[in-house]
Amino acid sequence: MPEITLSLPIALVLLAVFLAIGATLVFFAMRGTGLAVEAAPTAATATVTTTATSTTTPTPVTPTPTDTPQPSPTPNSYTIQTGDTCAGIAFSFGVSIQSIVLLNNLPAECSPLTVGTTLLIPQPTPTPTSLPTSTLSAADATEQACGKEDYVVQENDTLSSIANTYNIPMAVIQEYNGLSSENVLLGMNLVIPLCERYPTPGPTPTATLPPPYTAPNLLLPLDGARFVQTGDTVTLQWASVGTLLENEAYSVNVVDITEGEDRKLIDYVTDTKFIVPASFRSTDSTPHIYRWWIVPSRQTGTDDDGNAVWEPAGAASSAWIYMWSGAGPGPAVTPTP
Repeated sequence: MPEITLSLPIALVLLAVFLAIGATLVFFAMRGTGLAVEAAPTAATATVTTTATSTTTPTPVTPTPTDTPQPSPTPNSYTIQTGDTCAGIAFSFGVSIQSIVLLNNLPAECSPLTVGTTLLIPQPTPTPTSLPTSTLSAADATEQACGKEDYVVQENDTLSSIANTYNIPMAVIQEYNGLSSENVLLGMNLVIPLCERYPTPGPTPTATLPPPYTAPNLLLPLDGARFVQTGDTVTLQWASVGTLLENEAYSVNVVDITEGEDRKLIDYVTDTKFIVPASFRSTDSTPHIYRWWIVPSRQTGTDDDGNAVWEPAGAASSAWIYMWSGAGPGPAVTPTP
């Protein structure tokens, strides 16, 4: 046999070529038998599993909030105890007497109350803003109280004849109607301020009494007002009915109707306001209801003791009420739910 002698580098190159050819033959042989295909689905299955897991994870859904209707406030109930009054119950719950009367179909005077009977007490309403403490000026009060009458100028009427008929100065009628002169025309509408009448029915030297005054209009405090603070001052105010004579005044009448008609206050003032003295405030801890009204009055003389004798000189005003608590807090009343 002939001998072939190869150098080491050539031998290494031939070995590498042989290995490469062998690897190629093995790859194609495995592919032909299907072994290479079996390996590929395994990797694909792993990939699909991973994708399916990530896409099928449920996404949480945020619920949409819905409005729940709030129940309307229901009235409280209270069982009447011995010594209870409508005024005390209303003050303890912070409601008005009228609201208790309407809710329970009680008489207007809210009496009598039967011990053991259950009353429905309405929910208290927000306290209204306090009225200003400043009083009206005398001019504004007089303007509000002044009675007026419409008059249509007739044939042969003059401003002088109209003024004499109503016993009112011509200048006053001119001012109220914005007249630039004393001339009036047939069919003209005039406003006659009755509160500006002369104190006497004409310029005669004999003093005669004026016609009865109209009823004063009450202004403050408003009907049904409540005074609950210890330092509260009750100032009554009304509108003027006109210029009073020297022997005339306003009769101020205040009655503590919680105590009865026997506890009353009567005073005479020429001003259109009156401060109720603190001594007339109730001394116990329960709230009291007071009724007040004003009457134009005239002094007709004096009695044997030197006290002035008064008689009405006009119509009485309407009667208003207010609630004034005593020196201390009212009785504790626990509402029954």
